[in-house]
Amino acid sequence: MKRIITIVLMLPLAAMAWAQSVSALDLLKADPRRAYGTDYPYSFTTKQLTKAPKGYKAFYLSHYGRHGSRYYWNANLYREMETLLTAQHEKKNLTAAGEAFYQKFMVAKDELANGVSELSDLGWEQHQQIARKMYNTFPDIFKKGGNVYAISSLTGRCVLSMASFCSELTQCNPKIEIRQESARKVLDGVKPDDRQNPIRHKYPKSRPRFEDNRKQFQFSDTTFRQRIVARVFNRTDSLSNINHIGSNLINLYTSLPSIGHEGMMGNIITDEEIASQWENDNLGSYTWVFEPRYDMIPILQDIIKKADAVLNGSSDNIADLRFGHDTCLGPLTVLMGLNGADKDPVDPYEVKNCYQNWETGKASNLQVVFYKGKKGPDDILVKCLLNGEEVTLPVPTTQAPYYKWSDFRKFYTDRCNSIKDEG
Repeated sequence: MKRIITIVLMLPLAAMAWAQSVSALDLLKADPRRAYGTDYPYSFTTKQLTKAPKGYKAFYLSHYGRHGSRYYWNANLYREMETLLTAQHEKKNLTAAGEAFYQKFMVAKDELANGVSELSDLGWEQHQQIARKMYNTFPDIFKKGGNVYAISSLTGRCVLSMASFCSELTQCNPKIEIRQESARKVLDGVKPDDRQNPIRHKYPKSRPRFEDNRKQFQFSDTTFRQRIVARVFNRTDSLSNINHIGSNLINLYTSLPSIGHEGMMGNIITDEEIASQWENDNLGSYTWVFEPRYDMIPILQDIIKKADAVLNGSSDNIADLRFGHDTCLGPLTVLMGLNGADKDPVDPYEVKNCYQNWETGKASNLQVVFYKGKKGPDDILVKCLLNGEEVTLPVPTTQAPYYKWSDFRKFYTDRCNSIKDEG
């Protein structure tokens, strides 16, 4: 399999303000595949992390990770593509590029149909590499071994992502003992909105404010899907719902790198064309993660509860791991306000500056790292990494990216308690 895990350019951070000095659009230009959004395969960075203040050592880590790269989640995409391409091939209505695409698709169609929604080889590898990097980045936590508790949603690709991650951790150090669990009783800490969760929640939903001004966003390229369709078919006048066909082609294209078939569609679509649509697509993504943000309160509460247990001595875990979905991690980043994701701008052009949907791509993850000082049991700092990069929080601090645990705990406990659960 051709590996597509890449080294990406990092965001320089202003030393005092901790603001991004590289814009989202510049990052997109550097790596157009970011425009795949939640289909973006995980990229590993070489960014140097800020050293902990003198006297502090990492001792515990709390994590939430999305499953790794997978086949497309909906079988209808593959079925509709096969039906359409076959019919138009028989009518000799495929362009040369369309015919080449058809031949490659038909070779892979059984694999695609059988793989729907399942973890790919790349998805397994991503979690192996994330686990090893986490181990190497925080040796003070893991080098002596210890107990780790890992939970997963009930979905197979999440369970396998957990298995990959945990097996790699124990390969790094056989002294690490990991309890893995995927059960309804743990859903509140990993996928609280699952219908099978025995604990019922009903949190309020709200639209982001920019939606009231969305018409102000000027997006002129409304023919993109039609142009793509015209590259596959000689005549399009007899095709029904061309925009839907175009969306299927785009969804297939952005999913192919996750399963090792990125050359299947030739030049029918390019990364640069997908990137030209990104800011508009990102608006939809922000609404998608903003509205259910409060549904992720149980995950944030689980992070706090398990950290409390470690700090008060009722748990001896060195790490707590969670494996779930973009539908949880995306809203969680908004709930926590990572890098300003909770700013809720009025101006649609400002959305890209507080949220970028590629941060919730395949195998994306949040790591909350705890550091112990020398001034007693309450001398605890935390910092958060999103996909391996340090992030800012809406918590007051004088030493970003490090925050006092007491401030972190109070801020997020108050935020969670301010929202009424009517479930």
